[in-house]
Formats: sequence, C-alpha cells, structure tokens
Amino acid sequence: MRTLATIRRPPFCPNQNCDFHRDSRGWRFKKKGFYVRDVNPKRIQRYLCQHCGRNFSSQTFHTTYWLRRPDLFRQLFYRLLGCSALRQIAPEFEVSHQTVLRQADRLGRHCLLFHEQRRPRKPEEVLVLDGFRSFESGQYWPFDLNLLVGTSHFVYGFNDAELRRSGTMRPAQRRKRADLERRFGRPDVQATRKAVQELVARVVPVEQAQELWSDEHQTYPLALRRLNNRAISHRTISSKASRTAHSPLFPVNLADLLLRHTGANHKRETIAFSKRRQGALYRVAIWVVWRNYIKSRSERRRDETPAQALGLCPRQTVRSMLSQRLFPSRIPLRGWLRTCYERRIPTRRIPSALPHTLSYAS
Repeated sequence: MRTLATIRRPPFCPNQNCDFHRDSRGWRFKKKGFYVRDVNPKRIQRYLCQHCGRNFSSQTFHTTYWLRRPDLFRQLFYRLLGCSALRQIAPEFEVSHQTVLRQADRLGRHCLLFHEQRRPRKPEEVLVLDGFRSFESGQYWPFDLNLLVGTSHFVYGFNDAELRRSGTMRPAQRRKRADLERRFGRPDVQATRKAVQELVARVVPVEQAQELWSDEHQTYPLALRRLNNRAISHRTISSKASRTAHSPLFPVNLADLLLRHTGANHKRETIAFSKRRQGALYRVAIWVVWRNYIKSRSERRRDETPAQALGLCPRQTVRSMLSQRLFPSRIPLRGWLRTCYERRIPTRRIPSALPHTLSYAS
C-alpha cells in the first residue's frame, strides 16, 4: 500500500489560511527540490504553493509528520488496546514514557478526527446511553465516560462528566475528601446533566425522532427535557436487570466491558489509572476507532464491523486508518470536541497542564 509520502501530487495546500486549503480546485503548486532522511521513505519531495507561498513536503500529509520515532505510531495503537500502561510500553521501545505519552495523545487526536469525519450525522437505529465510571489521579477524583451506542454496536460519541467521590467512606476518607475539595474545588453538581445534554445534542440532529434507552439514572430525563427541539422517545430499564444479549442495554454494557478489558487505566483496583482525564479521553478515542472500524462485532463469529453493518465504509486496518494525516481545520470541531482535541479538559490536581497549540504537528 502506498503512503502519501510516496504520492507525487499533494491533495491540497496545508496552510489553513490559504484559499486552497479546503477546496483544491484550480490550485497550482510546484516542486521545490527534496530532502533525505534516515527512515523510509528516505527521499521526501518538497513543494511550494504558488498562491500563498507556503513551503511543504509530501511528509506534511502523513500522520507521522514531525515525529522522530515514526516507527512507534502503529505499534503503539495495539499496545494501548492491550491493557498496557505507558511506563510498561516505554522500555519495550527503549524510549521515555513521555515519548509514549506524546505519541499516544497525538494518536488520540487523530482518532477523534477520524471518527468525527465518518460517523453518521443522522442515526437510523435505536441508541443506548450509559455512564462508564473511571478515575483520574486516584479514587478521590471519579468521572463518568458517557457513551452513546447504537444497536449495531456503533459508538456514535462520548464525553466526560467530573464527579464527586461518593459511597461508603471512613471518617478519615471523608476528611481527606473535604481537604482536597477545599484545596482544588468541588466538581459541578450539574456536570452529568450538562454532559449528557451535549452528547445527545451532538449526535441527534434537530427535529429528528429518536428512540433512546438508558438505565434509571435520575439526571438523564432532566438533560433530555432540555432538548425540546428533538423528538426523543426516552425509555428506561433498571440497571439491576439481567445483562444478557436480550437486554435493551446490551450494546452499551458490552462497550463498558470492552473498555475495562482493553484499558489498564479503567480497572477497578489499579495503579495504572490516568493521571489526567484528558489522557483517558484520548485513549477512549483510540478505542472508539478500533471498536467501530477495525474490530468485528462478534469475536467468535469474526463478522462485520459496526461501521460495515451501517454501510459507512469497508473494514479498516490500522495501516489504512493511519495512512493520511487529518487536519482539524478541514473537519469541523465544535464545543466539547474542540476542547478535547486541543487538550483543554482540566484536571484539578494538575492545573499547569498545557493545551495543544503546536502549529505543525496535529
């Protein structure tokens, strides 16, 4: 399979301020020499946009652009889905765990764009909603991953809701929670309602009739009532009901199971939890692409992927999914998606974390 690094004609101008960035019709460019590097392909063609004067190369359109270790990118995809922690992955490739972290974040951003580019804008099946409980920085900082899954097992979207630690606690644990909240602040009590409202509004278009199943979470009806410009038929079933394949919640229950199975950071008792919620969300984006476009719906039958079941695209491989760099300036991202892509999801215990503002690396 050819990569874009070996294709002679660039598809568009990579300068987002150029008139030919989104529409390349009538675009003129010229070759401007080449440069040689140590890894394959070793000879990289340079170009010049004759409209804006931007210099670029064929490597500009590849997902490994600006990476010193491009060989890690595809292998890292499998390791992050193999229940490995970042510090376990680093010694295998003889790199720093910070290198693994940076490439995992970049892979997560690519997967966010990949899914947003291909997901249906008008679901034509029943949707199932659920909150998947996980932690950041320890068990005093829980959060929910809200998942919206179709009966085809296609994951339409996700987002996060920061929560306050609840449940049975010893007096010392209550004192520690109070001290942490005094130092770092208390999570918004409306976080779940706002997150569910944003997620459903993003997936279900205005004025569409949509059947949606969930458990009996008290916040879900409050969020859905605010979406009065959508005809949502909300049906509930107890979360204590038998979780078999015949349950209306089975698609999202299976998604929860696979998330815990493939991610060490989501185990109930672990030291591999995500230090930042943002890192956990990037890993969920990687999982969504694997679940929707690469993995069969049934591991035993080895049948079609959820995307194939919906007629969206053929089965993808990791190589094909990573064959082309995706530009956020060409794929509209709004609201929570933009915040997540730019690495602006906050973690209270790490307020100094920097957002993603790199000009050249996606």
